Amino acid sequence: MQDVNLVRNIAIVGHGNCGKSSLAEAMLFTAGKIKRLGKVDDGSAAMDFDEEEIRRNTSINASFHNYSWDKHSVFLVDTPGDDNFINETFVATQVVDGAVFIVGAVLGVKGQTIKFANFIADQKLPCIIQINKMDRERADFWKTIGEIEDQLPVQPVVIHMPIGAEADFKGLVDVVTGKAYLFDGLTGNFSETAVPADMEGELARHRERLMEKVAETDDDLIEKFLEDGELSQEDILAGMKKGVAEALIAPVCVGSATMNMGTAALLDTINAILPSPDERPPLVGTNPVSGDLVERKPLADAPFSARVFKTMADPYAGRLTIFRVVSGTLSGDTFFNANKDCTERFGQLFVPEGREQRPVDSAGPGAIVAVAKLKETTTGDTLCAASDPVVFDSIETMEPVISYAVSASKGDEEKLFSCITRMLDEDLTLRLTREPQTSEILLSGVGQIHLEVVGDRIKRKFGVEMELALPKIPYKETIRGSARVQGKHKKQSGGRGQFGDCTIEILPLPHGGGFEFEDKIVGGVIPQQYRPAVEKGIVEAMEKGVMAGYPVVDLKILLVDGSYHTVDSSEMAFKVAGSLAFKKGAKEAGLVLLEPYMQLTIFVGKDHVGDVMGDLNSRRGRVMGMDTDAKYEIIKAQVPMSEIQRYATDLTAMTGGLGQFNVAFSHYEEVPAHQAEKIVAASNE
Repeated sequence: MQDVNLVRNIAIVGHGNCGKSSLAEAMLFTAGKIKRLGKVDDGSAAMDFDEEEIRRNTSINASFHNYSWDKHSVFLVDTPGDDNFINETFVATQVVDGAVFIVGAVLGVKGQTIKFANFIADQKLPCIIQINKMDRERADFWKTIGEIEDQLPVQPVVIHMPIGAEADFKGLVDVVTGKAYLFDGLTGNFSETAVPADMEGELARHRERLMEKVAETDDDLIEKFLEDGELSQEDILAGMKKGVAEALIAPVCVGSATMNMGTAALLDTINAILPSPDERPPLVGTNPVSGDLVERKPLADAPFSARVFKTMADPYAGRLTIFRVVSGTLSGDTFFNANKDCTERFGQLFVPEGREQRPVDSAGPGAIVAVAKLKETTTGDTLCAASDPVVFDSIETMEPVISYAVSASKGDEEKLFSCITRMLDEDLTLRLTREPQTSEILLSGVGQIHLEVVGDRIKRKFGVEMELALPKIPYKETIRGSARVQGKHKKQSGGRGQFGDCTIEILPLPHGGGFEFEDKIVGGVIPQQYRPAVEKGIVEAMEKGVMAGYPVVDLKILLVDGSYHTVDSSEMAFKVAGSLAFKKGAKEAGLVLLEPYMQLTIFVGKDHVGDVMGDLNSRRGRVMGMDTDAKYEIIKAQVPMSEIQRYATDLTAMTGGLGQFNVAFSHYEEVPAHQAEKIVAASNE
């Protein structure tokens, strides 16, 4: 069993196109885990193996691998950088012990960079910053460092300075040791050389800054630094490791993933600086029987516990359940699911390695492992020893913000929704709901591309085509005034006729008042057995609408008069009479159209407040208030549903990926007359 102190599990995090998957490839190749340095662009990378990822040339799923380096076992999670798949990254940062946070030396800090940095800061996740793509044209290390200092909630300390840039990038200077190294081609390794003369002053300045930052994280070190004026190499490393573990500082390394430059130095830094599982705070859960809080220390001989953080659907292998071992050692072929209160049996324990899985006999703290075909277990569950149960808090996920109506292109609805249900296990940001008024099935996610990828995946895995369409808006109709009208249904066509006659008063109710029916008949002008039929006819007519086919709401009906025929009257005749009276009365009372308003809570930076507010006004929205927190300006607004069906895409474009929002139903309001005319005309086409 691997010594827990020599285990690392890390997520590679960063904005889209910063080189995360390329860096994962370089790390695996340099460590000797893979024999060939694949490329993301041509689909040969070990971590971007999904057909959809290759076609779109972007990571969609978190993918998993591992390597050994200098006696350390490192479990690797490569995360997506696209906003549509940001939940994969959000989840990963909750289960790993550290992160390699990548920032591109050309593009620098982008909107997504800030989002991911916030994930890391919120989780107090120890991290190393890797400035990547130093070989590219316009690569600027120091400009990128300045952007990180100014815009991100992490405290960078440079420990590797680049020798050269762009086509001249060829090595690094280690600020801790004061030594310089030149890269050795695509091997990822390096050899020692003299520090370039023009970098000696810069090295001295950054070593001084490094000592200051490290000293600030520890009272003993700051006292020593103030007395002696410097710290030893051992003090710097010990202080840096402590500061990183407490998420107070983030050491900065440098490299080029595609050229495999600086990779070995990064692997060394991961081993030396990022914490092992037993250097992280113990995870606290709840005993499901007693309700007491339970602490699980990441020790190999502690009771077994693990958190399930991802489920993958496979048409052949079934569900693949991926979990991180929190404490103890898993071996054998069973474990207890504390959330479902059941014992699960599994056939083989695996370590995920890209598209493959490597069988293992056991797994200890920090290991990321998988089993197939569990019957009850789902993402967020806690696995543990039945003799010592514990339930950890469920994994947090992003809330969906965009919805589309879904249908099967060839009418195979049952198979489609069976496939979507399997996707719900795999992706917790998806929601499947039914809109009662429109009878549409809605699939909700974090972006349009997110939902399109779900459709592509269902087609590829299960052979079913899913169509997406903007949902119909569930408009409603109501009345402004009141009216008294007669509804008479009289039909004679030989034999027994039909006769029903009723007089009703129709009155408006306040918004949300629903429907009320009151029988005010006096003297039996309509026999008792026919009066419920009048109400039934009115209710059915209300559901079908009068103005544009939308349900009529918020009104009261008084049944006040009528007449009947001893032979020709029937329930059906009075039902038709009630319907006729209602339609006539609704028109006389003055019909209006109502539309649903949504409550938007929008989180943006100060620079984008004006643009977002102006855009809300153009969407007929009303700003209800503003607030602020440490990261965002918070705008609360009410906006018609019809105006924000693609708001997720629009806000991303407006804010460069920086904006976020939550949406919930608020209330119904009257549609402006000119808008209502268009809606009515469209419904009557």
